[in-house]
Amino acid sequence: MIGGCSSDSSAGKNEKIRLVPAVEAVRAEFGALPLTERLSGLVKARNQVEIYPEINAIVIDVPVHNGDFVKKGQELVRLRNREYAERLNQAKAAHRIAEAQAKQAEAELARIEAELKRTNTLFEKRLASDTELENIRTRAISAEADLELARARVAQALATIDEREDALSKTIVRAPISGSVGNRDVEVGMLVNGNSRLFTLGQLDNVRIEVVLTDLMLEYIELGQRAEVIVDNALYGSLTAPLSRISPFLHPVAHSTEAEIDLANPDGVLKPGMFVTVDIYYGESESATLVPLSSLYENPLSGITGVYVSSDSMNQEAVGSIKDQRDFSLTDPIAFQFVPVDIIARGRMNAGIRGVDPGSWVITIGQDLLGGNPGEARVRKVDWNWVAHLQNLQRQDLMLEIINKRQENVVDSTT
Repeated sequence: MIGGCSSDSSAGKNEKIRLVPAVEAVRAEFGALPLTERLSGLVKARNQVEIYPEINAIVIDVPVHNGDFVKKGQELVRLRNREYAERLNQAKAAHRIAEAQAKQAEAELARIEAELKRTNTLFEKRLASDTELENIRTRAISAEADLELARARVAQALATIDEREDALSKTIVRAPISGSVGNRDVEVGMLVNGNSRLFTLGQLDNVRIEVVLTDLMLEYIELGQRAEVIVDNALYGSLTAPLSRISPFLHPVAHSTEAEIDLANPDGVLKPGMFVTVDIYYGESESATLVPLSSLYENPLSGITGVYVSSDSMNQEAVGSIKDQRDFSLTDPIAFQFVPVDIIARGRMNAGIRGVDPGSWVITIGQDLLGGNPGEARVRKVDWNWVAHLQNLQRQDLMLEIINKRQENVVDSTT
């Protein structure tokens, strides 16, 4: 926006037109600057698990879909069980055969033991020889071994039945926890195996934000520190929670570790797999004059960083939050001068500086119109919320704003 004034037409052509740039300015404040570490976080559902089948089989039914809520033990997928049922029947038949063989061996042992008893009686009466007695004892020992073998086969058959019953039960894939279903990757007719992911299951009422910390960050980031999760589509703008966990094991190559933030998600704003911005607050800088980062300006004439400060007193009326972006009310021309500053600390949105008094008006937009020299500008006075809004705008936000304005202009022209 350029504001201008000119002389009377009678002043002649030699009178120069003086152009006065328009800028936005905010009043500097005094305080401590929060020290934050900005990280990128990955959202995961509480108890988030991948569901895989434990056997190889063809899918015959999938009764759940993405977004369904299921209870623990509820059926998710049904696999063809014909082969597993036949194997179970075979195992049961083998068990019956083994039991019959065990009974036969038991009867044979009883018969031989009775014969051994009679032989012992005859041997005591000198009616049986040593050889006959020794042979019958050997047969008794062999019969005992046969019985033990038959009983082992019975136990083996029972174990096989348990194994086949377990395999048959796995033809129905059930939910290990209560939660919401997502990432469905299974359809009827598919042949699945232990490497085939069927679903992702998790509890969405609470989520876990995972962030990566370097070994240097561990020197000042600790458990319990306040973390602010910034979500673009959240109604609240940001969600706050303490840092819940930090893994004590560092990656041997990257020298980094994972930290987690537990966060309530009753409205379902946070979706598993979403990337979010996480600010971890770990302290405060020393008290100083606070200005927005956008007010810092590198003077093209000297290369020194500073801010443009008003040398004139401005109307001290309160400045409310600017909600209507079309409100372009400007002051009369105000004198500004460039003041070099020492930057004590930089935050996400603001900077703590020395060289400017709190309460001074500093330019946040339009410094380049003055070109590094002192000069006058017409001022649109704004508050800190407006400056923060502008600093948060991303390139895609600005493009969307331009597209919306063009669409509004097209509608106005057609009407």
